[in-house]
Amino acid sequence: MNVLEIEDLSLDIGGTPILKGVDLSVAAGEVLGLVGESGSGKSITALSVMKLLPDDASVSGRISFGGIDILGATEERMCALRGDDIGMVFQEPMTALNPLKTIGEQVAEGIRWHTGANRADAGAAARRMLDRVGLPATKFPPERYPHELSGGQRQRVVIAIACALKPKLLIADEPTTALDVVLQAQILQLLRDLVDENRMGLMLISHDLAVVTEMADRITILRGGEVVDAGETAETLSAQRHPYTRQLALASMHVPARQPALARQAADADGRAGALLAVENVSRDYPGRRSGLFRKPAPVRAVDDVSFTLDAGRSIALVGRSGCGKSTLARIILALDEPTSGTIAFRGETITGRDQAALRTARRDLQVVFQDPYGSFNPRRTVEWLVGEPLHLLEKRPASAERRELVAQALHEVGLKPADMQRYPHEFSGGQRQRLSIARAIITRPKLVVADEPVSALDVSIRAQILDLFADLNQRLGVAYLFITHDLTVARAITDEVMVMDEGRIVETGSTADVLSDPQTAAARALVEAAPDLHRAIAHRMREQG
Repeated sequence: MNVLEIEDLSLDIGGTPILKGVDLSVAAGEVLGLVGESGSGKSITALSVMKLLPDDASVSGRISFGGIDILGATEERMCALRGDDIGMVFQEPMTALNPLKTIGEQVAEGIRWHTGANRADAGAAARRMLDRVGLPATKFPPERYPHELSGGQRQRVVIAIACALKPKLLIADEPTTALDVVLQAQILQLLRDLVDENRMGLMLISHDLAVVTEMADRITILRGGEVVDAGETAETLSAQRHPYTRQLALASMHVPARQPALARQAADADGRAGALLAVENVSRDYPGRRSGLFRKPAPVRAVDDVSFTLDAGRSIALVGRSGCGKSTLARIILALDEPTSGTIAFRGETITGRDQAALRTARRDLQVVFQDPYGSFNPRRTVEWLVGEPLHLLEKRPASAERRELVAQALHEVGLKPADMQRYPHEFSGGQRQRLSIARAIITRPKLVVADEPVSALDVSIRAQILDLFADLNQRLGVAYLFITHDLTVARAITDEVMVMDEGRIVETGSTADVLSDPQTAAARALVEAAPDLHRAIAHRMREQG
């Protein structure tokens, strides 16, 4: 029996067609994979089921959930369904969580609202759910706030909220984007277990074909708001009847045509070769939580005695489990946080402890792509202002016309249009917002880009374009990269060296090929073994089906 049926769903926003006659269904106990390029209509299809659409949206067709007409349901009826019978894991965890409430409160809130449980019982249920998604109270107290967690940990909280009441239908919009591959495998197994235990229907929205193949019984592929291919997952991806299906499969295995020159030691703008970035014995402690009235809390060490150098024109991948300290180290390198001990030198000059005026020159040549694209933008500013924001760091600020030209060029390089300059961040999909982040990072032609999960929110086609762009900038301009990623495919494709981080320490380092083909430490082996692979996933599915 189908828990969800969508028939001939068409939708336009402000007169612009978004969905065009979409048909799909999800049966009880079934996983449906919804795949397509960024902006293809995946997320808006999910929001249509939740009836969380903009005021100027016009919808036609039919959405039936367990016999309930969603499009005709009142807001009161939808409030009763959302969170109880229909759960949703949103794409960007930081914007989905309330920054003023603890994670325990936020998981317990829905339990109390829908079941009438008292505070103690709801709190106990919340703790059990947080433990099940890998956030045990012993390491992650429910009293923590979202800003005290890493991106991957926040995503686990969102999954706990969505699954707490065992909904009949769970819509998961990129549920593992921010997670390392080991935790991704655990969360996917958790979702599969919930499907099997509760006969829950799962609509899994993802740009990762390997993940969808491992998880989904059936697949629906969207392009430009239309269904272009659908069927049993392994058979559909093996047959590749539609050219776009073949395009997605090829893009998911893409390696940039222009590999970084491994032996090249590029010189910087002043003609100096060698270490562009030097990290020496960096540690970062944070205050611990008080466990008693008179007991001083022990500090929590997020980064532990890290040292490495990055030469001009080279690229290093920093990989590791979610919460191991990768993003904290990145913030220290960017002078957005101060180390407890140790120093950072950029282009031979120490930047640790410097004031903002002294950091101005360094910031021009040291740019960043943040993990959460929406949270890094001012929602009240247009794309022209946002992408052009770093231009004030140039020695000679460009005039208005030149500024627009530079913004247009940066947008073109990441696959967007100059016409997008007058739009606002909320008018773009998650993947498109990530492209805006990359455009902003490269507009000053920096010497080093620190990229925190730079392609995690992108579909495979755009990811291939962005990886080509990164490789091209490396070859033409000598841009060096520090890639913080859990995607070993990205590390393999674009970097010269890999550093594996575990519990705040660098536990293994070496050439990318050596580390990923023959990992020497348990932490590195766990990452390599858990990494999804499309060919392997299809073969596994085919064997399962006999």
